[in-house]
This record gives sequence, structure tokens and C-alpha cells, in this order.
Amino acid sequence: MTLPISPDDAAIDSVSALGEGTRRRMFTFIRRAHRPVTRDEAAASVGISRKLAAFHLDKLVDAGLLRARYASPTGIRKVGRQPKVYELTDTPIRVSIPDRRHELLAGLLVQAVLTEGDNETATQAAMRTAGQRGEELGEEERSQLRPGRLGAERGLTLCERMLDRHGFEPTREAPDRLRLRNCPFHPLAAQAPDLVCGMNHAFLTGYLHGLRAPAVQAVLAPRPGECCVELRHTE
Repeated sequence: MTLPISPDDAAIDSVSALGEGTRRRMFTFIRRAHRPVTRDEAAASVGISRKLAAFHLDKLVDAGLLRARYASPTGIRKVGRQPKVYELTDTPIRVSIPDRRHELLAGLLVQAVLTEGDNETATQAAMRTAGQRGEELGEEERSQLRPGRLGAERGLTLCERMLDRHGFEPTREAPDRLRLRNCPFHPLAAQAPDLVCGMNHAFLTGYLHGLRAPAVQAVLAPRPGECCVELRHTE
């Protein structure tokens, strides 16, 4: 059975496809064209044959960097078979090792600014927003999985899947404890640890609440080079 490719592996494959110089130049040409490009145009842009250009273009399609369809590059419909054209996909490709999710943190901070109440400080608004987003995520997961009543081990297993998707690199140090080996908000967490670690803790606490996993708690337990939060069985 073929396992589904992870988003991280897909991103690495996409970047790897650009390692070949001719392929990279064709991709740059199509990106700058801002319109669908034919095989002949792509071939001419780098000085290779149409057949070889088709090979490289199909590799870029397989990597998710381009999509192909049959259409007139000028947009004017003509009689007969339309040529195959290539254009950029809408999905941005980003690779970071270890994983970084600054867009998640930025989104939470923007939401905090937009919804800050009269009786809140900016930090309080950030904590509230992080907790609300985590709770929404937990509720979504519970609705999809319908796991029933969650004990500590089952709750930690579900958390492990979510944390892995979000780049935390979870490690089960013990049956009742989940350590997060990566901070997806680094190096911003190092610049403002009280704010970022507090938001991280609020996010994971909210997630547990939305998941309805009362036997698991998020605890601030910073270690150098790792996430500041770990998940434990509730004492």
C-alpha cells in the first residue's frame, strides 16, 4: 500500500525539482510571463528542443509547481485542438528544516489586534486569540474523529497527530507524557519568550479543551532548543 505523501515531503520534492538548471530557468520564465505558456515558448526561453522541454515541464507538473491544460495562450479560441499550456499553481512552496510556522503566529497576532477589547492589554488579547484558535482546532478534530471519551493515553495519541502536522516534532517520552522537540515559532520565541510561549501554551490548552481531553494538560516546561510546552497526564 502506498502511503500518502506528507506536506513537508511534497514541499521538499517541489524544491528538488528546481535543482536542475534548465528546469529552474523555464520555471522562472513561466512565473514572470504571468500567463499560460506553450511548450514551444518554454523551449525557446532556454534554447532546448520541444521534446526535452516537455520532459522538464512534466517534471514541474509532477512536483506541484505547475499545472497543465489545453488552451490558447492568447485566450482567443481557435478551430482545432488547443495546444498544451503550462501555468503556475496557486500553492506557495516553503521548506524550512526544522519546520517553522510563523504564518500561524502572525495570524493570531493580527486577530488579537483586530479584536482587542477595551479592558484587555495587547498581551491578554494575544493569549485569548491563541486559546480560541486552539479550541476551534480541537473541536474540528473531535467532530471529524468522534473519539468518544478520552483518557490520557488516547488523548495524547490524538494530540501527537495534530502536533506533528503543525511542526512541533512530538516525542512520547513516556506513556503519560508528550515532549515537543521543535518550536515552530523559533526564533521569534527567543525574542519574546513570555509572549510567544504564553500564546503557545494558550493554543495547546485551548486545543485540549476543544478536543475534550480533560485527562491531558499543557504545561510550561522550557528546555533549550525545544518547545516550551509539554503535554502530560493530568495529576
